[in-house]
Amino acid sequence: MEIKVAKTAGFCFGVDRAVQCVYSLLRQGKRVCTLGPIIHNPQMVEELSQKGVTIVSRPEEAVPGGTLVIRSHGVPARVWDRAVSLGLECADATCPFVAKIHRLVREASQNGRFVLIAGDAGHPEVEGIVGHCCGPCRVFRNAEECKTMLQENPELAKKEIIVVAQTTFQQTEWKICEEILKRVCTNATIFDTICNATVQRQSEAAELAAQSDAMIIVGGRQSSNTAKLREVCSGFCPTYLVESARELPSQLLRGAAKIGITAGASTPASIIKEVLVTMTEMKEGMEMPVESTESNFEEMLEESLKSLNTDEKVHGVVVGIAPNEIYVDVGRKQAGFVPLSELSADPNAKAEDLVKVGDEMDLLIMRTNDQEGTIMLSKKRLDAIKGWEKIAEAEENGDILTGTVTEVIKGGVIAVTEGVRVFIPASLATASRGDPLDDLLKKEVRLRIIEVNRSRRRAVGSIRSVLKDERKAMADKFWETAEEGKEYDGVVKSLTSYGAFVDLGGIDGMIHISELSWGRVKHPSEVVNVGDNVHVYIKGLDREKGKISLGYKRPEDNPWEILKRDYPVGTAAEVQVVGMTTFGAFARVIPGIDGLIHISQIADHRIEKPQDVLKVGDTVKVKITDIDFDKHRVSLSIRALLDEEGKNAEDAAE
Repeated sequence: MEIKVAKTAGFCFGVDRAVQCVYSLLRQGKRVCTLGPIIHNPQMVEELSQKGVTIVSRPEEAVPGGTLVIRSHGVPARVWDRAVSLGLECADATCPFVAKIHRLVREASQNGRFVLIAGDAGHPEVEGIVGHCCGPCRVFRNAEECKTMLQENPELAKKEIIVVAQTTFQQTEWKICEEILKRVCTNATIFDTICNATVQRQSEAAELAAQSDAMIIVGGRQSSNTAKLREVCSGFCPTYLVESARELPSQLLRGAAKIGITAGASTPASIIKEVLVTMTEMKEGMEMPVESTESNFEEMLEESLKSLNTDEKVHGVVVGIAPNEIYVDVGRKQAGFVPLSELSADPNAKAEDLVKVGDEMDLLIMRTNDQEGTIMLSKKRLDAIKGWEKIAEAEENGDILTGTVTEVIKGGVIAVTEGVRVFIPASLATASRGDPLDDLLKKEVRLRIIEVNRSRRRAVGSIRSVLKDERKAMADKFWETAEEGKEYDGVVKSLTSYGAFVDLGGIDGMIHISELSWGRVKHPSEVVNVGDNVHVYIKGLDREKGKISLGYKRPEDNPWEILKRDYPVGTAAEVQVVGMTTFGAFARVIPGIDGLIHISQIADHRIEKPQDVLKVGDTVKVKITDIDFDKHRVSLSIRALLDEEGKNAEDAAE
């Protein structure tokens, strides 16, 4: 197999300038924060973060007393003005090519010209360019959008227009846009502001892809120029975009005689090197000729490979602990250190929680640097090597493993078990599909390994299969002891229009809506909600169908029993009018029981209709004159109380 690396792969001038600006400030002991990620590369951003660099989204969030770095994309003029007004110390790392575009659009719009920008409106560079326009401007993403824009806005054909492009805009697409603009806009001044390095990178990538069986694009997925490289190459051969060596597709090496590699402008040389080293490992030590049209890059690569002894294991003792790394004595003249990212597979772990001074451990040599006298080591990778054997054995035997969920990602979660990161798809992570994945974060879980791909170092697991088995065991146990009248504590799992389903621990039962309350209920949510803890009892069992009917309302809460006990016939009570009819008024005696005040019992004189005396909502005193417990009827009377009061008054007068 032949591997050819593009000479333009890696950092461009503007990105390198910005990164070096940050490193220079760090060497000066400055507290550095960047307005957005300094580079579209997660590994580099993480490395800078470990050195104390923070990322802010606006000037107001800058670290007090620190230096705010403006990244190579540049920022709108208003952001600069805000930083100045806040008195912040700023370091301008705006790419000179981008700064030139800012000047062009600012001067043109000040002179009343309409600005057109070819690029991605959501990209920070384009947002910065728009922010330097003093007048109207429009952004178009490609030739098709450019054509549509001109058709929908015919007045642009006669306006004085200036056209610029995002520095990473695709060269071939730009040429088509130029032709359209020249044909339609007679007063347009067009500036080709695509970075020359971008043009060379895209041109070389296309040429390399045309000669290769497959292409690897190394770079961050958020990087615009990396995405453009993938677009350019995919027209010639199968193209893979990877952020790091661990994402290399194993199928790439099967049947590919020639593989081309290029990288986005935000990709450090160390990551390109790691990709090549990993490909070497994947070929099981077979020598692969590597050609590079840039001798300096080849020399750097060879030198790095000489100092990389990934197969060497050492035993070390922890001698120091820092927030982002630990220091280890491995019995050599070089100082050994383990970055936090290489100490544990858990990205949330803290060094002080994992080790203490004096701990002994086996480590894997990742990189030696004789010039600086250091050895970079990894515990995580050695743990993973050991763990893979246990993972493979667990998959073969169907064993259940215990792990901790460390990340919630798109499509599922990552759990670490035996030092190995195991991907668990969302459909296999919870007992039910709708359950939130965030509830699993940092939780210990039991899982089965259902798939192992050694070549890609991937393992897939299932939490649901374990939960399913556990629920079945609990259900079997439940049916062994279940009987009518037995009480349980459960959790409301779901609601329907006809009742509530309750998880009794491995098995579900249903409370019918009529069993939720002694009063009338239109929907179960009036009484219980999903997640509520409820105390229920079994009303009925159907063992053949596996159905369980539950009771929730208690006999002692039956309002008719309360009425019998506390409100016998002859009791005077205050009631509230809740309804009116032609023959009387209904009044609430206690919750769940309404009584009728017949029209003849509303007053001590004849009335035409109940509304002459009462209205809904009135509170009145009545006497309970009759109760029919069989038919659930209660008779009330205002008149009876009035008659009693009149008689008492007469007796008092006598």
